[in-house]
Amino acid sequence: MGRPCVGMRAGMNGVAKVAAVEATPVGEDGPAPYEQVLQTTTALDGDSADIGRARHVAAAFLSRVQAEHGLPVSQRAMEVTQLVISELVTNSRKYAPGPILVDLRITGDMVEVAVWDSDSALPMARAADAGRVGQHGLEIVMAVAQGFEARREPVGKRITVRIALFDDPGGAVSGRTLL
Repeated sequence: MGRPCVGMRAGMNGVAKVAAVEATPVGEDGPAPYEQVLQTTTALDGDSADIGRARHVAAAFLSRVQAEHGLPVSQRAMEVTQLVISELVTNSRKYAPGPILVDLRITGDMVEVAVWDSDSALPMARAADAGRVGQHGLEIVMAVAQGFEARREPVGKRITVRIALFDDPGGAVSGRTLL
């Protein structure tokens, strides 16, 4: 079953905000009531303001999720999401000429951050080296995320990272898994 679109509006700077609904099955007895899929997608054009713009979109999206939909978003989730987007968009700008797409989606108790760019080369985490200056972005992303996936697309690649929206009552964050 496809996702009927409830609403879509395009903003300035290539930002498209999407709210959709999809049916989610509940066991074998039939479909569940419709539930809202919360997501936003932003197209970046490769200029020097992309990193700040992507961070702003992430902060606004998570604030909206919290204010309008009542989902808890910890300060850690807000900061980590902006850090992850900053690192991924920086790498895209550095290694892939052209446009970048940033997609944020709420999936359960996680925010899923996906960044697409035109370079098909998958990133590789480098071995720890205290003497190395720079090039620690992927290490940082993998250290703070609960899930990480890099996959080639028909054109370019997509990096997807999952970040817990909130910490558990003891303050620990959900365990890390590969997507």
